[in-house]
Amino acid sequence: MPTRVLLNTFQVDAAPEKVFAHLTTPESYVGLSPLVVAVRDVDRSEPGVVRYTSVERFRFLGLKYDNPIAVTLLTEGLSVRGQVRSPGGVGLGYRFDLSPEGTGTRVDDRLDVSAAWFLLGFAAGQARKVQLARARILAERLSEGSALKP
Repeated sequence: MPTRVLLNTFQVDAAPEKVFAHLTTPESYVGLSPLVVAVRDVDRSEPGVVRYTSVERFRFLGLKYDNPIAVTLLTEGLSVRGQVRSPGGVGLGYRFDLSPEGTGTRVDDRLDVSAAWFLLGFAAGQARKVQLARARILAERLSEGSALKP
């Protein structure tokens, strides 16, 4: 299946441990990813692994469809990664690598989007919009003095 790699590097005005904690808390993804409206069944029973169900909401022609997706976050050091299969056979592999930079954190965000050739351009375009929005929202949520609650 064809794949596109999307890279984004950005700065967050918070310590790497704080960013890591936010990215490994499933409930943080509500609002961090525009499609995610709920998180349930969180399982932290295995070290370095967080499993949960993420509910993505799609709207099409005035109809609402909630799609539950099994998510597994794997952690190693200050890295968070995982793989998700979405509707239509779209696959998303993601990885956040965090490193100290100045008084904050450098976030290297990588998305590997795979889909059938006729769907890949659309899926990659939507994933890129989410990736850029997530960077902005994460930076706003975690910056010192932010009115947004993580």
